[in-house]
Amino acid sequence: MRQLLLAITLGLTATAALAGAGHDGSEQNISEAEIDRTIEVTAGDLWFKPNDLVIAPGETVKFVIENLGQIEHEFVIGAADAQKEHREMMLDMASGDGRHHDMSAGHHSAGNNVMPAVTVASGETRTLVWTAPDTANNDLIYACNIAGHFEGGMHGELKVKD
Repeated sequence: MRQLLLAITLGLTATAALAGAGHDGSEQNISEAEIDRTIEVTAGDLWFKPNDLVIAPGETVKFVIENLGQIEHEFVIGAADAQKEHREMMLDMASGDGRHHDMSAGHHSAGNNVMPAVTVASGETRTLVWTAPDTANNDLIYACNIAGHFEGGMHGELKVKD
């Protein structure tokens, strides 16, 4: 049992290191006056609060993400299929395939999909400013796609509706 716990702990630590810092989801071109609402999100080790979000079409939201957990997490907004593709890439990186996780632009790319994202180190708080699509979309989720984190429960539905 002790060996299993040690293996899990080392795996999570290595995975967090591979995810890398550098997600800077703050959109520099949006002023505070243009932000319609601020939503506080808390991340712990394998959970997010709130569990689900509802945002109006076209609404600009400033997410303030606080990581209360012991390891690094990411907060990524995107369609379920793009999130799945990104999760697979993160898993490949964790297995040492040599792929690089470049988040210097403050977003994730999964195929033709670009997803706003931010990485939050343990004990830190980061912000992500995002404008919802102009039309209702129930296929969006927010997630931490670091290997094993989504599967452990770090995701929620993000409904865009009036």
